[in-house]
Amino acid sequence: MNIKDAFNNYLRYGSFPYVSQLEKNDNMVRTYLDGVYNTILIKDIAKRKGIADISLLESVIKFLCSSIGSPVSIKKISDTINSAGRKISVNTVETYVRALVDSFIFYKVDRYDLKGKQYLKTLGKYYIADTGLRNMLLTGASADLGHQLENIVYLELLRRQNKVNIGKLAEKEIDFVTNNAGGICYYQVSASVLDENTLKRELAPLQKITDAHPKYLLTLDEIMPNANHEGIRQINVLDWLIGNISLA
Repeated sequence: MNIKDAFNNYLRYGSFPYVSQLEKNDNMVRTYLDGVYNTILIKDIAKRKGIADISLLESVIKFLCSSIGSPVSIKKISDTINSAGRKISVNTVETYVRALVDSFIFYKVDRYDLKGKQYLKTLGKYYIADTGLRNMLLTGASADLGHQLENIVYLELLRRQNKVNIGKLAEKEIDFVTNNAGGICYYQVSASVLDENTLKRELAPLQKITDAHPKYLLTLDEIMPNANHEGIRQINVLDWLIGNISLA
């Protein structure tokens, strides 16, 4: 299997080890992931956290899945579920979301004001631990390539032992700001920037940063090695994921 096919399978089916043994049979994979979701996630979380209303918990899970890569507030989750005819308080949503984060089903990423040098308390983002679970829960999620790619990049940044935040600089937002023993790095993630307007939009936040820390644009586009936009390196995300490129 070539790297593109392997990546597409990872994107579609996720990364639970047993999934790779199911020969990419959609029905078998879905049955397995459904079992993981219901047996391990729902029942385990509900039992440990004393959550009685499983359907409300699932509503919160599906909201977070559909909002991957977008700023989310607890109140917005509550308002959305209430508008659909279910009653749930802000405090209950907060309890459920905290249970999901504590169980490492979702990861919360805080926003960091690069100019003010402080963390912002509102509108963080959430990423799921496995994209296969998200695809199982959301019909049509596979078409949401940009946000799924962002989710995968976030998980890889964590795996590389980075401290990860969302960067805010005035009205601009940087997808990820990382900090580890090697220092600070900035990342923008986009499925494709072949369109000139998309490229300008993705580069704009990084161009506003005046320090000398490394800046990267990760895309699925096939590009020349060491593509550079005035100091911002554009890298094919598959090469980046397998470590097939130097970040020096």
